[in-house]
Amino acid sequence: MFTDSPSSATTAALPDGGEKSIGSRLRRRRLALRLTLKEVAAQADVAESFLSQLERGVHSGSVRTLQKISAALGLQVGALFQEGDRREPAVIRFHDSVGFTFGINVHKRALTGHHFDHLQAFLGEFDAYGSTGVEPYSHGDSEEIVLVIQGEVDLQVGSQTYRLGPLDSITYHSNEAHRIAEAAGDRAVVFWAMSPPSF
Repeated sequence: MFTDSPSSATTAALPDGGEKSIGSRLRRRRLALRLTLKEVAAQADVAESFLSQLERGVHSGSVRTLQKISAALGLQVGALFQEGDRREPAVIRFHDSVGFTFGINVHKRALTGHHFDHLQAFLGEFDAYGSTGVEPYSHGDSEEIVLVIQGEVDLQVGSQTYRLGPLDSITYHSNEAHRIAEAAGDRAVVFWAMSPPSF
């Protein structure tokens, strides 16, 4: 098991107070995901005592170690070094939002940044008969809500399928296998969010 130390040759260079800000960021994320120190330490292959000291700002870790811990928490390591008070409102302009292709003819846009620890939200744009995939999928253990903004979709949760139209919504747990498919041969837009983040 890797223990790391502040004297490691590849220790990340941090601004004054950086150790505490990175440690508190890691701790908030871990608690939001309902993970124990022991669980994260095991996934990242570091000592539990080292992770505890890192969270408390006692010392910083090497870049390699921060990468491993970030991966265990579903974070990009670069998000740990972002400056600014993340309690302030964060505006994301539509043309600046991060989008990616998802499933079959679906474009998904992230509406929350990596600094948001307790909530994850997306906008999904479905082309005609587009879907999240051929098979239902599950992820994490979050409470999830889907709200249809435009069009009609079929949303399958477990063995049940629900037809949803504009302003209809549904809630379920993300560890239940689910699938969304455009149902009317036209464009559909949905908003979905989950807490804690698990996608």
